[in-house]
Order: sequence, then C-alpha cells, then structure tokens
Amino acid sequence: MGKPQTIDEYIEGFAGQGREVLEQVRALALDAVPAASEAIKWGHPAWVHPSGTILFMVSGHAKHANVAFTPSTREAFDAALADFATGKGSVKLPYGQPVPGDLLRQMIAFRVREHEDDGVLWM
Repeated sequence: MGKPQTIDEYIEGFAGQGREVLEQVRALALDAVPAASEAIKWGHPAWVHPSGTILFMVSGHAKHANVAFTPSTREAFDAALADFATGKGSVKLPYGQPVPGDLLRQMIAFRVREHEDDGVLWM
C-alpha cells in the first residue's frame, strides 16, 4: 500500500494503543476546531484553518504520537508540559497513558488565536 491519502487511511495503518491515541486526538481536533479541514501534509494528518494555514499536525510512531504545533504555541505551555517530552513545537504522547485532552484543547485554542489575532503562520 502506498502513502495514505486520507486521515482514515493514516489511522488504519496503526493498531492497538497507537490507533486509539490517534483516534482520540482526531476526535478532540474535530470538536475543538470544527471549521478546520483535515488534510495529509508531509505524510501526516494535519488540521488546516479556513485561511489555508496549518494549525497543527499529528504523527504516529512505534511507542508514541507527536502533536506538532508552532514553537510559540508549545512554548506558551511549557509549565503544563513539564511531564511530557517536547520538541521545537511538538508534544510526545506515550501510548498507554491518558491523552491530555484538556491541555490539548487549550493548546489548540491558543494556536487558533495566535493565527487569527497575531497572524502566526505555520513553521
């Protein structure tokens, strides 16, 4: 099978806890930003603002999922993310642990505001 063309195809490529976490992040994203469209960008699920700017992305890996925001969004939540491994703009969600839904909702809301109010584009 080739590269996934839809988020459904992407998620179907995972099993068990990986699929569960990806499905939870997707459901959370659809609820938090219903105006965003779903797309595959660089081979990974992304949620795109109606203006065409990527808001955030998710990627699945062997033992965790990454949710990638802009570095400014991730930095705004440094204190709340103290118990998570993070990258430039990403948060690592280990499989087998609860998805931090409330925190991700806050980060998504921040990301939408920083784009709409401050004009922050994707990386």
